[in-house]
Amino acid sequence: MRIFDLRAMPPHPYDEREKNVFYQTPQFKARIIELPAKGSMPTCEMASHVLFYVVQGEAEVQVNQEVATIKQGQCLISEPSTLSMKTEDGVKILGIQIGTA
Repeated sequence: MRIFDLRAMPPHPYDEREKNVFYQTPQFKARIIELPAKGSMPTCEMASHVLFYVVQGEAEVQVNQEVATIKQGQCLISEPSTLSMKTEDGVKILGIQIGTA
């Protein structure tokens, strides 16, 4: 068993995003995602299911053509899709890719 304090976990910038992966198995990959105020995550093609849990803040997420706002304490689960994300005030998210093998 391992316990992770997501609130205390320091994130790396997007260009070093692989350093934000804190746990990985053939079945899933868990990472911390933090965007600063007015920050965004570029559009990416996800070949696996994805779960986003908002630890702090809120973000606007676009999954294919659908747009939604997710806030602290909320969870978004998506099938394989095209994703992008942006935030006005900053956000910290737990991201889990399921089926990363």
